[in-house]
Amino acid sequence: MTSTNDIRRSFLDYFEGQGHARVPSAPLVPHNDPTLMFVNAGMVPFKNVFTGLESRPYSTATSSQKCVRAGGKHNDLDNVGYTARHHTFFEMLGNFSFGDYFKEQAIHHAWTLLTREWGLSPDRLTITVYHTDDQAFDLWKKIAGVPESRIIRIPTKDNFWAMGADGPCGPCSEIFYDHGDHIWGGPPGSPEEDGDRFVEIWNLVFMQFVQAADQIVGDLPRPSIDTGMGLERIAAVMQGVTDNYDTDTFKALIEQSGALSGSSTTGDNQASHRVIADHLRASGFLVADGVLPANEGRGYVLRRIMRRAMRHAHLLGAKDPLMHRLVPSLVAEMGAAFPELLRAQPLIEATLLQEETRFRQTLANGLRLLDEATQGLAAGDTLPGATAFKLYDTFGFPYDLTEDALRAQSIAVDRAGFDTAMAEQKRAARAAWKGSGEKASDELWFDIADALGSTEFTGYSGTEGEGQVVAIVKDGARVDRAGPGESVVVLTNQTPFYGESGGQMGDAGTITNEKGLIAQVDDTSKPLGRLHAHQTRIEGGELAVGDTVKLSVDVERRDQIRANHSATHLLHAALRHRLGGHVSQKGSLVAADRLRFDFSHPSALSPADIAVIEADVNAQIRHNESVGTRLMTPDDAIAAGAMALFGEKYGDEVRVLSMGRGTDVSYSVELCGGTHVNATGDIALFKIVSESAVSSGVRRIEALTGEAARQWLVARDERLREAASVLRSAPDEVPARVAALVEDRRRLERELADAKKALAMGGGGGAAAPAGPELVGGVNFVGQVIDGLDPKALRGAVDEAKARIGSGVVALVAVNEGRASVAVGVTADLIPAQSAVELVKRAVAALGGQGGGGRPDMAQGGGPEGDKGAEALAAVRGALAAETEAA
Repeated sequence: MTSTNDIRRSFLDYFEGQGHARVPSAPLVPHNDPTLMFVNAGMVPFKNVFTGLESRPYSTATSSQKCVRAGGKHNDLDNVGYTARHHTFFEMLGNFSFGDYFKEQAIHHAWTLLTREWGLSPDRLTITVYHTDDQAFDLWKKIAGVPESRIIRIPTKDNFWAMGADGPCGPCSEIFYDHGDHIWGGPPGSPEEDGDRFVEIWNLVFMQFVQAADQIVGDLPRPSIDTGMGLERIAAVMQGVTDNYDTDTFKALIEQSGALSGSSTTGDNQASHRVIADHLRASGFLVADGVLPANEGRGYVLRRIMRRAMRHAHLLGAKDPLMHRLVPSLVAEMGAAFPELLRAQPLIEATLLQEETRFRQTLANGLRLLDEATQGLAAGDTLPGATAFKLYDTFGFPYDLTEDALRAQSIAVDRAGFDTAMAEQKRAARAAWKGSGEKASDELWFDIADALGSTEFTGYSGTEGEGQVVAIVKDGARVDRAGPGESVVVLTNQTPFYGESGGQMGDAGTITNEKGLIAQVDDTSKPLGRLHAHQTRIEGGELAVGDTVKLSVDVERRDQIRANHSATHLLHAALRHRLGGHVSQKGSLVAADRLRFDFSHPSALSPADIAVIEADVNAQIRHNESVGTRLMTPDDAIAAGAMALFGEKYGDEVRVLSMGRGTDVSYSVELCGGTHVNATGDIALFKIVSESAVSSGVRRIEALTGEAARQWLVARDERLREAASVLRSAPDEVPARVAALVEDRRRLERELADAKKALAMGGGGGAAAPAGPELVGGVNFVGQVIDGLDPKALRGAVDEAKARIGSGVVALVAVNEGRASVAVGVTADLIPAQSAVELVKRAVAALGGQGGGGRPDMAQGGGPEGDKGAEALAAVRGALAAETEAA
């Protein structure tokens, strides 16, 4: 038997041998078409090549492209498991010509591969062409020798392909395989064409025209070829079966599903096992390509796929979560062709286990309530929409599962009633918001969100992407377009730009398109927590609602922000390890040039604390451990040891970031929706530059990472070298040299003070003092003004002067930088008659000051008028003379 892997390999080998470039499958999330939820055809990754927007180093190519059809207009989800050929995930084999060969060569390749390389009987093949495509009709007769009776002209759009209302288009030619008259059905175009006897296996698209507004307006300058052959369909043909689920890959997954669930894979269980096998493939590949379960957008479609499979596992009687145990079988079957499956296997298994564990509880509650709600309903009846909404809103049971669960009983669900109840809930939520005191301008964002839905953020996996402009806001009102020089807010259906939240600043970058638009995004905000609003300046061209645009994040700035954000997580953990578990985040700022982290702690950090914390963070950076991401409920995450971040609002599920190397678990585990490095080594370097108080019990650390930290250290080193140059020493000798200079200065200051004091005691240099004691009112008096004397030396100088004169009064004034300090001393024998406190008050008043105090034998004070030293001494003399006269 020819395996599916052999068929894929031989297809690619054939076309590579014919000069085609073998191109790996693109990820399932399209990067060149924002109107698509997932890549749903083999040509999608080449769309811009066909339109001329992109050039590649080859003119012909071949690929086996991963595809998903489970959302939007291309949605096969509800049919999967119940038909022979519907899948959510499938592979599209294709060969492509970008202006190289055209119809003749495409038909030659198809016929040669099918009949000569693969050995299919020509008699089993029927061809369709567009009814006016005489050229293709004649080529099939010439190249393949197919009789005219098996070349069917189809006059409908089924055989005419278009990329859209505008762009390349052209007729198709489809190849059908006849399984035989033992199966019901007729050839294409017949009344029985919907039967399973004739199955389309290959579609050749001849791109030869250009259309505008759905009308052909001319010929394509370079006619091209796009083909698509479903691998699952051709595998069924070549393995001699009529059902895709009977092919080797599906059989292996279905057999494993039966073994692990302990259930038969046939009879009533057949559809459930098929759903599980198909949805396992879709879930595994979507997770491998960066999609994780969510409540909106692509993540919501993934969750629907997962939960539909999990419900069927429940129907089969699986007692424990099943899906994650099937991942090794999926990797064994398809991992060789798609190594991303092997790389992502741990994440796929963890995601499926977590989702199924959560969903089993929801399912058990929901099915019990659904049974109660459907009592009395019979086949053909309809469950009220309000009941379905209550199950969804109150108990978390999704609408599509309600519909799916009742399908087997032939009970319908009132979708219109469900939608009405949902709209009423939104109206009530808006009314509640209006009464919350929020600013009225936010009502505009509610209008946009209600009409257009939330913005899907694609920036976890990349910094570039395409988006479709869904709204433009200027001066608080929606507008249809904007031109050069205008500043507007732009909203797209999806964006790689992170909107400011959780302390992380919003992204900046550019918005452009092929029409000449050049716009600068200065910042990105996040109104209502679910819209990404790009603060945009139009620099060239025009922007209109409905335009497809390229969104490019400033990568260097994003990388700096990511490094700073991840560093805050490591810093938080290091603080708790060093200071204790009481430390918790109280705020943060994650900018491109720095980070700021506020945390609870009662006292300043010591230099030793800062050194240890900084060293711990840098050790984790050097370990270069990968940063892990999981989705969990907030309660589960916190129970698992994750730290919740200050100021962050959490929904039903959160991203849990694990980073660093701990003893038993990761060094840091936190709830966070921001963007982060892929590995801790990307941070490069961490440097704390300040630690300070914010408020009582709250401290703040400011730090730098990467190049900013390096430049800070370089600048500090340069300052050290400058100091060394001034000191004429080596940089390593600066501390000792400075210490010596400081000690020399202190010694000189002491010597100067001693000299000034000696000068004062010697009677020389005073501004208004005699050379020796003078007799005032019968009392010996020494008074002197001394410039530059340290006020602290006044008391010692006064004591020495008192000792020298034996009996009397001493008054010394020290003048420094315009201020004056004065000290007055009275010898013991004169204390009954004289008080130093009263005398110093007279001197202080003369100096423009107030008060002064001390003891009767020694008092001190000062004033701002340093030039009044002589007046201060005169005031003391006057007091002494007045005392004598009074006596």
